[in-house]
Amino acid sequence: MSAQKSDQDDRYSRQELFGPIGAEGQARLLASRVVIAGCGATGSAVAGLLARAGVGTIRILDRDYVETSNLQRQALFDEADAAESLPKALAAARKIARFNSQIVVEPKVADLTPVNAAELLADAHLILDATDNFETRYLINDYAVKHGVPWIYAAAVGAYGVTMNILPGETACLSCLFPAAPQGTVETCDTAGILNSVVSLVASIEATEALKILVGARDAVRRTLISFDLWKNDHSEISAARPRSDCSTCQRREYPHLAGEGRPHITLCGRNSVQIHEQQRPVSFAEMSQRLAPHGRVKHNEFVLKFWREEYEMTLFTDGRAIIKGTTDTAVARSLYARFIGN
Repeated sequence: MSAQKSDQDDRYSRQELFGPIGAEGQARLLASRVVIAGCGATGSAVAGLLARAGVGTIRILDRDYVETSNLQRQALFDEADAAESLPKALAAARKIARFNSQIVVEPKVADLTPVNAAELLADAHLILDATDNFETRYLINDYAVKHGVPWIYAAAVGAYGVTMNILPGETACLSCLFPAAPQGTVETCDTAGILNSVVSLVASIEATEALKILVGARDAVRRTLISFDLWKNDHSEISAARPRSDCSTCQRREYPHLAGEGRPHITLCGRNSVQIHEQQRPVSFAEMSQRLAPHGRVKHNEFVLKFWREEYEMTLFTDGRAIIKGTTDTAVARSLYARFIGN
C-alpha cells in the first residue's frame, strides 16, 4: 500500500465510520464535482467543510475581494488576504490547499451571469448557493431546473438563517415558493449586521444536505424550507416536498433569468457600492496604474487594481469589471467608470 493511499484512508477514516457514508459513500464524495456560488461568509464556511470531507472537485465562484470586515465571519481568510485585497475565490483555494492537497479546487474570479452560467456551472453534480442576492439565485434555479442538477438555497443575515434543497423533478424549486423576488427594502449584512454563529449553522446544514445528495442518500434529504432566528430562539419549516402545479420554472419550463431578461448592467453590491459588469474586457493593470496615478492613489497586484479618488474607492478586476465604493447611485458609478476607465 502506497503512503499516499494510507494517508487518504486515514484522512477520512472517522467519516467512513459513520454508517450512512462508509467507504462507498466516501468514494462517491471523492468522485463528486460541486460548484459553490459565492465565497463570502456562508460560501467560505461550506467550502471548508466540504473540502475537509473529501469532495473531489470544488469550483468556487466569487466576484469579490477580501476586506478586513470579512474576517469576523468568513472562515477561510486572514489579515494577509485582506491586506492584499486578494480575490476571495483565489484566497479560499490557497487556504484549502494547505489542509487538503488531495482534492481539486477551481477558483473562478467572476460574477455569475447568464452569459457565463453554462461555462461556470458545467459538469456540476450539485450547486450550492452562497450568494447575496435573489437575482443570482433565480439564475441558478433556472439553470439547475433546466439541466436537472440539484442545488441548495441558503442565506443568512443578522441572527436569521434559511435553507432549502431543490431536487429538480422531485421537490419544489425556488420559484415554487418565491414566484417573485422580495420587494422593497431588504436587510443585508451591511444594514442589519450578522452573527458568525448563524453563518456556521446555515453552512453546517447546507454541507450536511450536500453530503446526503452526493452519496446518494436521497431519502434522507430534507424536503422543507427551514428558517431560524438564533437570537429569538424561533424556527419554522414550510413543506417543499412537491412542485407547485403552476410554477413557471419547473412546470412551464420558462427560464427568463437564464435568458438574461431584465438583468441590469449595473447592480448594487449592498455595501454602499455599485458593481459595473463588463463582458471580458481585458485590462492591463500596469498601463492603467500609470494612467490613474495623476488622479489619485493607486495600487495593484496581479489580480485586482484599487484606485482612490476623493470619497470613492474603485476596485478593478482583470476582465474590466469594477466595484465602486462610496455611492449607491448608479449614475455616479457609471460616470466615474467612464471617466477613469473608459467606455
